[in-house]
Amino acid sequence: MSNLSYCGIDLAKNHFSVHAINQLGKVILHKNVTRSKLLNTIAKLPPMRIGLEACGGAHYWARTFNQLGHDCRIMAAKYVAPYRMKGKTT
Repeated sequence: MSNLSYCGIDLAKNHFSVHAINQLGKVILHKNVTRSKLLNTIAKLPPMRIGLEACGGAHYWARTFNQLGHDCRIMAAKYVAPYRMKGKTT
């Protein structure tokens, strides 16, 4: 997997933030999608490593993305917190 791309998804209740980069660090996708469009959006992407913050629905989404051929990883909230750019307080 030398041409591995990476994607980070901020899971929420209705709107999800998706940010994907290629192996050179160039942004290939940065958008907010609704719950109904998330699966379709990820299905259109080439196989990549996807990072999710651990939460109630993270395991469901990880299994679903893995079935699409992606390599999904769930991270503990304490490792995600330093990368937050806005005023989230958890």
